[in-house]
Amino acid sequence: MYQHQQKKYSSEELQAFEKAIIEKLTIANSEIKTIMETLGRAKENTTDTNIKMFEDSVEVAEQENLSQLAARQRKFIAELEAALVRIKNGTYGVCIVTGELIDQERLKVVPHTRHSLTAKLSDKSVTR
Repeated sequence: MYQHQQKKYSSEELQAFEKAIIEKLTIANSEIKTIMETLGRAKENTTDTNIKMFEDSVEVAEQENLSQLAARQRKFIAELEAALVRIKNGTYGVCIVTGELIDQERLKVVPHTRHSLTAKLSDKSVTR
């Protein structure tokens, strides 16, 4: 059923994953910084007493969207950081459900995943 005979990725493979994750982490940290700066500016602008009610509601909606985006980005960053820890402790790329190696193509798309596609599809409640 499973194509992988090995139980761990080689140190060379792990280094490649680590490099890709660090690149994604750098981009994600830059994006969260931009989101937070935008959110800060949006909050500063809400004190203007000349803003119409409609503009207020639009700004509140934008702030809520930015806050949700920031929360998702923080979660993504935490997941990437956890993946780096798994690389260091040698558990990266091993499915926590099946114990088998997660396919490299899946890890390229979702580098922080802890579930093989088989595990993901067999349990709809499992997230990434």
